[in-house]
Amino acid sequence: MSKAIDIEHLGVTYKSSRCLYEALRSINLHIAAGEFVCMVGPSGCGKTTLLNVLAGFLPATSGRVLVDGVAVTAPGPDRGVVFQQYAVFPWLTVRENVEFGLKLAVNKRPAGEVKEIVDHYIDLVGLEDFQDSFPKELSGGMRQRVAIARAYAVDPAVLLMDEPFGALDAQTRQHMQESLRKILAKEKRTVVFITHGVEESVFLSNRVVVMATRPGRVRKVVTVDLPEERGVEILADTRFVALRSEVESLVREEFMEKPEEY
Repeated sequence: MSKAIDIEHLGVTYKSSRCLYEALRSINLHIAAGEFVCMVGPSGCGKTTLLNVLAGFLPATSGRVLVDGVAVTAPGPDRGVVFQQYAVFPWLTVRENVEFGLKLAVNKRPAGEVKEIVDHYIDLVGLEDFQDSFPKELSGGMRQRVAIARAYAVDPAVLLMDEPFGALDAQTRQHMQESLRKILAKEKRTVVFITHGVEESVFLSNRVVVMATRPGRVRKVVTVDLPEERGVEILADTRFVALRSEVESLVREEFMEKPEEY
């Protein structure tokens, strides 16, 4: 079951021997249970920092993050993470990668249940013919599908994705975007998806959060009023074109503006 996320007055400041660097300032955002939110913005706007706080990898300097009303203080099984790089274990087969999390104490399942779960998610991501293959025998897109299946297998309420298709070629990326939407239609989750791609953000999400930079903060939230079922044909839809233009303009304006001095 998906869960809501509440980000309240969130700030992150990095300290070094020479200076303080304010990465995030006063982020306030409610993400409804089952909602798909994309975050876009210039490099250095704190997108990945925010995702790391949501995942529990990084503590907040101020404010807090709540998942289903519970404060995030550390990583937990309610949040699955998919990274840009293909974070799969090269010495394990596709099946072994997907079942890995189910063998950990926090997610321990009976053997029969593990097989059923792994079969389901391997089939869902279309890798049933490759379940005994090793990552080196797979394409980049296939390896990323393994990572998504592994994240889903432990049944997280929230899926956090940090530019998971950024290293793929354009054709594979489009295929993966369509596949992800189909998977989410069957396996509803709350998703926070980091991307540099404006078109990708509009294609995938229910809302696009455009980030301002130095320090990172929310510039504007754009609601994506498009049908839930989306294929490549939506790219020519006038509503899609208008939304893409709006987000592009916001990102371009942020890139062109003089960064705040502090």
